[in-house]
Amino acid sequence: MLLKLRERMASEKGFTLIELLVVMLIIGILAAIAIPTFFNQRNKASDSSAKEMAHTAQVAAETIATDNNGSYATVSPANLALIDNSIKTVSGTPAKPFVSAATGTVDSWTLTITSPTTNTFSITRASDGTLTYDCVVLPGKDRGGCPTGDHWG
Repeated sequence: MLLKLRERMASEKGFTLIELLVVMLIIGILAAIAIPTFFNQRNKASDSSAKEMAHTAQVAAETIATDNNGSYATVSPANLALIDNSIKTVSGTPAKPFVSAATGTVDSWTLTITSPTTNTFSITRASDGTLTYDCVVLPGKDRGGCPTGDHWG
């Protein structure tokens, strides 16, 4: 029996339709696993750049306070962009993270950065100096770099 099978295998020169379908099925399953993972990593990278801009804007807000005798009252997207030209106030093309909101008082400030994934990342400095790092994910959107619990810092 084995001898006949070996002789038959030696004379065949191609693959059967079943073998080709099995290989295509395996490739399809692997693609179904890999493609969503790839897109999730891309969203995480976009959100990571938004977090980096949030930290850059944080340093710029502290610079504004240094220049204004400790007051954060003039913190705004435009003033942050004046301090550091890497801080953008509009998304642009292709979409990049940008400061969508920034406000300040004498002793506190809040910054909000919008990621190209439309997730938002905020840093808030309370009047006692404590910092909170929050993120918001729109309904139906990928969490990307916003962890469960909506705190990223």
